[in-house]
Amino acid sequence: MSGVIAAEPAAGFYFNPWDAGFRADPYPHYAALLSGAPRILDMGFKFALAARYADVRAILIDHASFSSVPPAGMGFDEQQKLFGDAPSMLGSDPPTQTRLRRLVSRDFTPRRIREMEPRIREIAKDLLDKIEAKGDFDLMADLANVLPVTVIAEMLGVPAELHATFKNWSDTLVGGDNNVPGAPPPPKVVHVVDELGDYFTAEIEKRRINPGPDLVSALVAAHDEGDTMSAADLLSFVTLLLIAGNETTTNLIGNGTLALGRNPDQLDALKRNPAMLSRAIEEMLRYDGPVQATVRFTNQPVQLGGTELPAKAFALMIVAAANRDPAQFKDPEKFDITRSPNDHVAFGEGIHFCIGAALARMEATVAFEAMLARFPRLRLKDPAIKPTYKGSYFLRGLETLPLAID
Repeated sequence: MSGVIAAEPAAGFYFNPWDAGFRADPYPHYAALLSGAPRILDMGFKFALAARYADVRAILIDHASFSSVPPAGMGFDEQQKLFGDAPSMLGSDPPTQTRLRRLVSRDFTPRRIREMEPRIREIAKDLLDKIEAKGDFDLMADLANVLPVTVIAEMLGVPAELHATFKNWSDTLVGGDNNVPGAPPPPKVVHVVDELGDYFTAEIEKRRINPGPDLVSALVAAHDEGDTMSAADLLSFVTLLLIAGNETTTNLIGNGTLALGRNPDQLDALKRNPAMLSRAIEEMLRYDGPVQATVRFTNQPVQLGGTELPAKAFALMIVAAANRDPAQFKDPEKFDITRSPNDHVAFGEGIHFCIGAALARMEATVAFEAMLARFPRLRLKDPAIKPTYKGSYFLRGLETLPLAID
C-alpha cells in the first residue's frame, strides 16, 4: 500500500508517510505538491493529496461536501470500531459533532483557560526546578512530554501516580496512527484502548457516586441529567483529549524549541524582547507545526482547485504544506518570529477548529517564558543535531532534544 503512494516518479513528487526518512524531513517534498492542483492516486479507492493553502482551507470549511466519517469499505472499519459504535468528536459530522463539542466545551472557554494559568505555571516551575538541580536538560523528557500530560490528567481528575501511565498510553496510541489503510489496528493499540476502557469505566462509576471538579465528573453529570453522552462516547472523547490535548502541545513545544535553536538570531531576538512570544508561537505553529495532515471524505463529486474528486474519495489535507505555501506566505521557508499576518491552519478551520487551541497556546507561552527566564543562555547542545522523530506522520514530534543551560 505504501508503495502505491510513494511511487510517483513520473508525476515529479514523492509522498510516503511510512518512510522514516520522509517523516524526518517531509518539507522538501511538499514543494512539488504546492506547484499544482491536488493529485489523485489510486489505492483501490481514490486518494487525493491537497497541499495548497487555498485547497486545504476550502476542505476544512466545507463539512457539507467533505465528511469526517469514513465510508464503509475504505479500510478504516476496524479502526473505527476500536470504541464500539461511539463516534469521536473529530470523526463525526453534525449533528453528532455539534452535540459532542457542546458537551465538552465548558473546560475550554477562554475564562476557564485563564483560571488554569496559575496551576500551569506552578507545574512548569516544579519541572524547571528539577532540571536546574540536575544540571542537564532534555527538553522532551524533562518538560515537553510532562507538562501537557500533567495538565490534561489533572483536568480529567487522574491522580499523579498514574500520569506516567497516561503518557505511555498516549505514546502507544500515537505510534499506531501511521497504520496502512486496510490493516487492523496494532495489537498494542487495542490493548491500550482496553486498558483505557477499563480505567474510565470504573472512574465513571466513582464520579457518579462521588463527583469532583474535574471534566469527567461534569460529563457524567451531564449524562445523568439527560444529555446524551454514553460511557463509550466518554471513552472516545477522553482518548481524543489524551492524544490531541497532550501530544500536540508536546510537539508544539519541541518543534518550536528546535526551530528557535536552529535560528539563533530569532532566539536572541526573543530573549531581547519577550513580548514577541505570542507571535513567535504562531510562527512555530506555521513553520513546523505539531500536526502534518488530517483527512476528510467526499460526500459527493466535488471540484477542488481544478481537480474533480469523485464521491467517497479520501482527501488528505497536508496542513504543514499549506502553511508553507508561497501563494499565502512571504518567504515561507524562513522562520520569522515577527511574521504578521500569520493566518496558518495549524489548528484547522471550520467546525473542527481545535477546541484546545487556547490551552495549547497557554501551555506553550508558560513553557517558553519559564525556560527563557530560568536559563538565559538556553541553546541547542548540538547545533548540528539531526533529530529523531516519533513514528507518527500525522503528529510530528521529536524523541529527544538535548539543550545546554549553562
